[in-house]
Amino acid sequence: MIKTLNDVINFIEDNLANDIKLEDVAAYTGESDYHFRKVFQYISGIPLSEYIKNRKLAVANQDLVNGCSVTDTAFKYGYQSVDGFTRAFKTWSGYLPSEIKKTKIHLTYPKLSFYIDVRGGENMEVRIKEMPAFKIAGVSRRVPMQFEGVNNEIVELAKSITAEEREEMHRLQNLEPEQIINASYDADEKFLKDEGSLTHMIGVLTTKENISPVLDTVSVDAHTWAVFPNEGPFPETMQQTTARTYSEWLPSSNYELVEAPGFSFTIMDAEREDYAYSEIWMPVRKVKMQ
Repeated sequence: MIKTLNDVINFIEDNLANDIKLEDVAAYTGESDYHFRKVFQYISGIPLSEYIKNRKLAVANQDLVNGCSVTDTAFKYGYQSVDGFTRAFKTWSGYLPSEIKKTKIHLTYPKLSFYIDVRGGENMEVRIKEMPAFKIAGVSRRVPMQFEGVNNEIVELAKSITAEEREEMHRLQNLEPEQIINASYDADEKFLKDEGSLTHMIGVLTTKENISPVLDTVSVDAHTWAVFPNEGPFPETMQQTTARTYSEWLPSSNYELVEAPGFSFTIMDAEREDYAYSEIWMPVRKVKMQ
Protein backbone atom coordinates (compact mmCIF):
# COMPACT_ATOMS: atom_id res chain seq x y z
CA MET A 1 0.00 0.00 0.00
CA ILE A 2 2.84 2.43 0.78
CA LYS A 3 4.31 1.83 -2.69
CA THR A 4 0.84 2.30 -4.23
CA LEU A 5 0.35 5.61 -2.42
CA ASN A 6 3.74 6.90 -3.56
CA ASP A 7 3.04 5.73 -7.12
CA VAL A 8 -0.22 7.70 -7.03
CA ILE A 9 1.59 10.83 -5.84
CA ASN A 10 3.96 10.51 -8.79
CA PHE A 11 1.02 9.93 -11.16
CA ILE A 12 -0.59 13.14 -9.89
CA GLU A 13 2.68 15.06 -10.29
CA ASP A 14 2.98 13.88 -13.90
CA ASN A 15 -0.57 15.04 -14.67
CA LEU A 16 -0.96 18.32 -12.79
CA ALA A 17 -1.54 20.17 -16.05
CA ASN A 18 -4.20 17.64 -17.07
CA ASP A 19 -7.78 17.11 -15.91
CA ILE A 20 -7.24 14.56 -13.13
CA LYS A 21 -10.45 12.74 -12.26
CA LEU A 22 -10.62 10.97 -8.90
CA GLU A 23 -11.90 7.78 -10.49
CA ASP A 24 -8.89 7.83 -12.85
CA VAL A 25 -6.56 7.89 -9.85
CA ALA A 26 -8.32 4.90 -8.30
CA ALA A 27 -8.26 3.07 -11.64
CA TYR A 28 -4.52 3.67 -11.80
CA THR A 29 -4.15 1.81 -8.49
CA GLY A 30 -6.47 -1.03 -9.52
CA GLU A 31 -8.62 -0.46 -6.43
CA SER A 32 -12.17 0.82 -6.01
CA ASP A 33 -12.63 4.59 -5.99
CA TYR A 34 -14.42 4.55 -2.61
CA HIS A 35 -11.83 2.35 -0.90
CA PHE A 36 -8.82 4.23 -2.19
CA ARG A 37 -10.17 7.67 -1.31
CA LYS A 38 -11.07 6.59 2.23
CA VAL A 39 -7.65 5.01 2.84
CA PHE A 40 -5.86 8.01 1.31
CA GLN A 41 -7.80 10.40 3.55
CA TYR A 42 -7.11 8.50 6.75
CA ILE A 43 -3.42 7.97 6.09
CA SER A 44 -2.61 11.40 4.62
CA GLY A 45 -5.07 13.47 6.66
CA ILE A 46 -6.43 15.25 3.56
CA PRO A 47 -9.05 14.37 0.93
CA LEU A 48 -7.58 13.30 -2.40
CA SER A 49 -9.44 16.05 -4.29
CA GLU A 50 -8.08 18.74 -1.95
CA TYR A 51 -4.52 17.43 -2.27
CA ILE A 52 -4.72 17.57 -6.09
CA LYS A 53 -6.16 21.11 -5.99
CA ASN A 54 -3.48 22.32 -3.58
CA ARG A 55 -0.66 20.84 -5.67
CA LYS A 56 -2.07 22.43 -8.85
CA LEU A 57 -2.24 25.84 -7.17
CA ALA A 58 1.27 25.49 -5.75
CA VAL A 59 2.82 24.83 -9.16
CA ALA A 60 0.59 27.56 -10.63
CA ASN A 61 2.16 29.92 -8.08
CA GLN A 62 5.60 28.98 -9.40
CA ASP A 63 4.48 29.61 -12.98
CA LEU A 64 3.23 33.08 -12.03
CA VAL A 65 6.53 33.87 -10.30
CA ASN A 66 8.33 32.75 -13.47
CA GLY A 67 6.36 35.24 -15.55
CA CYS A 68 3.40 33.27 -16.94
CA SER A 69 0.24 35.31 -17.43
CA VAL A 70 -2.72 34.81 -15.12
CA THR A 71 -4.89 33.78 -18.08
CA ASP A 72 -2.45 31.18 -19.38
CA THR A 73 -1.88 29.79 -15.89
CA ALA A 74 -5.62 29.51 -15.18
CA PHE A 75 -6.33 27.48 -18.32
CA LYS A 76 -3.15 25.41 -17.99
CA TYR A 77 -4.36 23.97 -14.68
CA GLY A 78 -7.90 23.23 -15.78
CA TYR A 79 -9.88 26.28 -14.69
CA GLN A 80 -12.71 27.26 -17.02
CA SER A 81 -12.34 30.98 -16.34
CA VAL A 82 -9.83 33.45 -14.96
CA ASP A 83 -12.36 34.47 -12.30
CA GLY A 84 -12.69 30.87 -11.10
CA PHE A 85 -8.93 30.49 -10.91
CA THR A 86 -8.55 33.83 -9.11
CA ARG A 87 -11.11 32.86 -6.45
CA ALA A 88 -9.52 29.46 -5.87
CA PHE A 89 -6.02 30.91 -5.73
CA LYS A 90 -7.05 33.69 -3.31
CA THR A 91 -8.78 31.16 -1.03
CA TRP A 92 -5.70 28.92 -1.07
CA SER A 93 -2.98 31.56 -0.69
CA GLY A 94 -4.57 34.75 0.57
CA TYR A 95 -3.19 36.57 -2.49
CA LEU A 96 -4.54 37.42 -5.91
CA PRO A 97 -2.62 35.81 -8.80
CA SER A 98 -1.77 39.29 -10.09
CA GLU A 99 -0.16 40.12 -6.73
CA ILE A 100 2.07 37.05 -7.00
CA LYS A 101 3.22 38.15 -10.47
CA LYS A 102 4.23 41.54 -9.10
CA THR A 103 5.71 40.56 -5.73
CA LYS A 104 7.25 37.20 -6.78
CA ILE A 105 6.14 35.64 -3.48
CA HIS A 106 6.91 31.92 -3.40
CA LEU A 107 4.13 29.87 -1.78
CA THR A 108 4.56 26.13 -1.49
CA TYR A 109 2.47 23.04 -0.85
CA PRO A 110 4.97 20.16 -0.72
CA LYS A 111 4.44 16.92 -2.58
CA LEU A 112 3.43 14.12 -0.21
CA SER A 113 5.70 11.17 0.46
CA PHE A 114 4.57 8.08 2.35
CA TYR A 115 6.78 5.85 4.45
CA ILE A 116 6.42 3.14 7.07
CA ASP A 117 6.84 4.34 10.65
CA VAL A 118 7.38 1.29 12.87
CA ARG A 119 6.60 2.15 16.49
CA GLY A 120 6.58 -1.28 18.10
CA GLY A 121 4.41 -4.28 17.40
CA GLU A 122 0.91 -4.27 18.82
CA ASN A 123 -1.63 -7.02 18.30
CA MET A 124 -4.88 -6.16 16.54
CA GLU A 125 -7.81 -8.53 16.92
CA VAL A 126 -10.25 -8.86 14.01
CA ARG A 127 -12.92 -11.33 12.99
CA ILE A 128 -14.67 -11.63 9.62
CA LYS A 129 -18.46 -11.94 9.66
CA GLU A 130 -20.96 -12.51 6.83
CA MET A 131 -24.22 -10.59 7.29
CA PRO A 132 -27.51 -10.59 5.36
CA ALA A 133 -29.17 -7.40 4.15
CA PHE A 134 -30.69 -5.39 6.99
CA LYS A 135 -31.95 -1.99 8.03
CA ILE A 136 -30.61 0.28 10.71
CA ALA A 137 -33.62 1.78 12.50
CA GLY A 138 -33.16 4.62 14.96
CA VAL A 139 -32.80 8.37 15.35
CA SER A 140 -30.40 10.41 13.25
CA ARG A 141 -29.12 13.93 12.58
CA ARG A 142 -26.24 15.71 10.87
CA VAL A 143 -23.41 16.24 13.34
CA PRO A 144 -19.95 17.84 13.06
CA MET A 145 -17.09 15.42 12.54
CA GLN A 146 -14.83 15.07 15.58
CA PHE A 147 -11.85 12.71 15.77
CA GLU A 148 -10.93 13.09 19.43
CA GLY A 149 -12.92 13.35 22.64
CA VAL A 150 -16.66 13.16 23.20
CA ASN A 151 -18.86 14.58 20.42
CA ASN A 152 -21.41 16.67 22.28
CA GLU A 153 -23.83 16.68 19.33
CA ILE A 154 -23.99 12.87 19.49
CA VAL A 155 -24.49 13.06 23.25
CA GLU A 156 -27.44 15.41 22.68
CA LEU A 157 -28.83 13.08 20.02
CA ALA A 158 -28.75 10.20 22.51
CA LYS A 159 -30.52 12.32 25.14
CA SER A 160 -33.25 13.21 22.65
CA ILE A 161 -34.41 9.60 22.19
CA THR A 162 -37.96 9.24 23.52
CA ALA A 163 -39.49 6.32 25.39
CA GLU A 164 -41.60 5.51 22.31
CA GLU A 165 -38.50 5.41 20.09
CA ARG A 166 -36.63 3.19 22.56
CA GLU A 167 -39.54 0.79 22.76
CA GLU A 168 -39.77 0.51 18.98
CA MET A 169 -36.00 -0.10 18.69
CA HIS A 170 -36.24 -2.84 21.33
CA ARG A 171 -39.10 -4.48 19.38
CA LEU A 172 -37.19 -4.40 16.08
CA GLN A 173 -33.75 -5.55 17.27
CA ASN A 174 -33.19 -9.07 15.90
CA LEU A 175 -29.70 -9.22 14.42
CA GLU A 176 -26.17 -9.53 15.76
CA PRO A 177 -24.61 -7.71 17.55
CA GLU A 178 -28.03 -7.13 19.21
CA GLN A 179 -26.87 -3.89 20.79
CA ILE A 180 -27.75 -0.23 20.41
CA ILE A 181 -25.30 0.82 17.72
CA ASN A 182 -23.86 4.08 16.43
CA ALA A 183 -23.65 4.36 12.64
CA SER A 184 -21.99 7.15 10.66
CA TYR A 185 -22.33 7.79 6.92
CA ASP A 186 -22.62 10.50 4.24
CA ALA A 187 -19.48 12.30 5.47
CA ASP A 188 -18.46 15.57 3.83
CA GLU A 189 -15.17 15.69 1.90
CA LYS A 190 -13.53 17.80 4.62
CA PHE A 191 -14.46 15.51 7.50
CA LEU A 192 -10.83 14.66 8.28
CA LYS A 193 -10.07 18.28 9.10
CA ASP A 194 -12.96 18.53 11.59
CA GLU A 195 -14.56 21.01 9.17
CA GLY A 196 -17.34 18.85 7.76
CA SER A 197 -20.30 16.93 9.02
CA LEU A 198 -21.81 13.48 8.66
CA THR A 199 -25.08 11.72 9.41
CA HIS A 200 -25.03 9.89 12.73
CA MET A 201 -27.67 7.35 13.67
CA ILE A 202 -28.27 5.68 17.01
CA GLY A 203 -30.35 2.58 16.46
CA VAL A 204 -30.56 -1.18 16.02
CA LEU A 205 -30.04 -3.72 13.24
CA THR A 206 -33.21 -5.37 12.03
CA THR A 207 -34.57 -7.53 9.22
CA LYS A 208 -38.19 -6.70 10.12
CA GLU A 209 -40.29 -4.73 7.66
CA ASN A 210 -43.06 -3.12 9.74
CA ILE A 211 -41.00 -0.26 11.17
CA SER A 212 -42.81 2.60 12.91
CA PRO A 213 -42.46 6.03 11.25
CA VAL A 214 -41.18 7.41 14.57
CA LEU A 215 -37.78 5.99 13.58
CA ASP A 216 -35.43 6.85 10.72
CA THR A 217 -34.11 3.95 8.63
CA VAL A 218 -31.19 3.26 6.33
CA SER A 219 -30.94 0.09 4.23
CA VAL A 220 -27.69 -1.90 4.09
CA ASP A 221 -27.05 -4.64 1.53
CA ALA A 222 -25.61 -8.03 2.41
CA HIS A 223 -21.87 -7.66 2.99
CA THR A 224 -18.81 -9.11 4.64
CA TRP A 225 -17.89 -7.28 7.83
CA ALA A 226 -14.54 -6.89 9.57
CA VAL A 227 -15.17 -6.63 13.31
CA PHE A 228 -12.59 -5.02 15.60
CA PRO A 229 -13.15 -5.54 19.35
CA ASN A 230 -11.36 -3.18 21.70
CA GLU A 231 -11.36 -2.43 25.40
CA GLY A 232 -9.94 0.47 27.40
CA PRO A 233 -10.45 4.16 28.25
CA PHE A 234 -13.42 5.56 26.35
CA PRO A 235 -13.57 7.12 23.79
CA GLU A 236 -9.79 7.20 23.20
CA THR A 237 -9.34 3.43 22.74
CA MET A 238 -12.13 3.15 20.18
CA GLN A 239 -10.91 6.20 18.24
CA GLN A 240 -7.34 4.84 18.19
CA THR A 241 -8.60 1.45 17.00
CA THR A 242 -10.54 3.13 14.18
CA ALA A 243 -7.39 4.95 13.06
CA ARG A 244 -5.39 1.70 13.14
CA THR A 245 -7.94 -0.12 10.97
CA TYR A 246 -7.19 2.38 8.18
CA SER A 247 -3.47 2.89 8.68
CA GLU A 248 -2.45 -0.68 9.59
CA TRP A 249 -5.06 -3.37 8.94
CA LEU A 250 -6.54 -2.32 5.59
CA PRO A 251 -3.20 -1.68 3.85
CA SER A 252 -1.88 -5.10 4.90
CA SER A 253 -5.07 -7.15 4.49
CA ASN A 254 -6.68 -8.69 1.41
CA TYR A 255 -9.81 -6.60 1.95
CA GLU A 256 -11.07 -3.23 0.78
CA LEU A 257 -13.90 -1.02 2.00
CA VAL A 258 -17.32 -1.02 0.36
CA GLU A 259 -19.64 1.98 0.35
CA ALA A 260 -22.02 1.27 3.21
CA PRO A 261 -22.53 2.66 6.73
CA GLY A 262 -20.05 1.32 9.25
CA PHE A 263 -21.18 1.07 12.84
CA SER A 264 -20.02 0.44 16.38
CA PHE A 265 -21.39 -0.27 19.81
CA THR A 266 -20.05 0.45 23.28
CA ILE A 267 -20.72 -1.15 26.65
CA MET A 268 -19.56 1.05 29.50
CA ASP A 269 -17.90 -0.66 32.46
CA ALA A 270 -20.08 -0.37 35.57
CA GLU A 271 -17.09 -0.40 37.93
CA ARG A 272 -14.49 1.67 36.07
CA GLU A 273 -15.15 5.27 35.11
CA ASP A 274 -14.78 6.13 31.40
CA TYR A 275 -13.81 2.54 30.56
CA ALA A 276 -15.61 0.45 27.98
CA TYR A 277 -15.74 -2.55 25.66
CA SER A 278 -16.46 -1.58 22.05
CA GLU A 279 -16.70 -3.21 18.64
CA ILE A 280 -16.14 -1.46 15.31
CA TRP A 281 -17.89 -3.07 12.30
CA MET A 282 -16.53 -2.15 8.85
CA PRO A 283 -18.14 -3.31 5.57
CA VAL A 284 -15.48 -4.89 3.35
CA ARG A 285 -14.95 -7.26 0.44
CA LYS A 286 -12.09 -9.51 -0.43
CA VAL A 287 -9.73 -8.09 -3.04
CA LYS A 288 -9.48 -10.14 -6.20
CA MET A 289 -5.87 -11.17 -6.61
CA GLN A 290 -4.35 -10.23 -9.96
